[in-house]
Amino acid sequence: MRQVLAIYRKELRLYFDSPIAYIFIIVFLAITSWLFFRTFFLIRVSSMRSFFTIIPWLCMFFIPAVSMRLWAEERKTGSNELLMSLPLQEWEVVLGKYLAALTVYVVAIILTTPLAIVVGALGSPEWGVIVGSYLGCIFLGAAILAIGTFISSLTSNQIVAFIVSVIIVAGLTIVGQPLVTMFLQGPLIVLVPYAEWLGLANHFSSISRGVIDSRDIIYYILLTTLPLYLTVKSIQASKVG
Repeated sequence: MRQVLAIYRKELRLYFDSPIAYIFIIVFLAITSWLFFRTFFLIRVSSMRSFFTIIPWLCMFFIPAVSMRLWAEERKTGSNELLMSLPLQEWEVVLGKYLAALTVYVVAIILTTPLAIVVGALGSPEWGVIVGSYLGCIFLGAAILAIGTFISSLTSNQIVAFIVSVIIVAGLTIVGQPLVTMFLQGPLIVLVPYAEWLGLANHFSSISRGVIDSRDIIYYILLTTLPLYLTVKSIQASKVG
């Protein structure tokens, strides 16, 4: 794991030595705070439900913006060839770069906790639900980042990586929504349970209610590990090519 940690530290330093991490965190915090307080004082309910409702939709755009450079930039500059010439396993490099990007996202999520403190100071929220929701945010972000990492490994164009990642994540987010399952009635009704299970936001909503279901955990583990595995295979294929 020493090699993974070395890659992790290198990538994390690159994030914070440049404006990338700071811009992501500041913009993320500004938008989430504005959207939250825009409705919080109107509904006058001591709850963070409105905040966690918008998280999947914000992550749909923000996380691909972070992941798009992970491998696309390396492929464009050719530095991936230099990186892969080092005595490192492909999975070590993939995991180290992924964990560094995940850390940036987790830092952004942690910095939203003052919102929870404000809610707690103004009322008596259900802290179990809030803690579960933050856990769901991490699972959700980890899965979306893994998808973005895989897409980034397939192209040397960061914009293409961003757009394709957004499209895939949007599809996974929307597929389980009532608006979609409503059209699967009739002969296609047998597909409804599968569409609901595939829904990225559905599993997040389940965890954010404070209910930790093994099915939701398994879903996010699969949606994180499979793209990372495919990323390793993609890097190996490009190395051979």
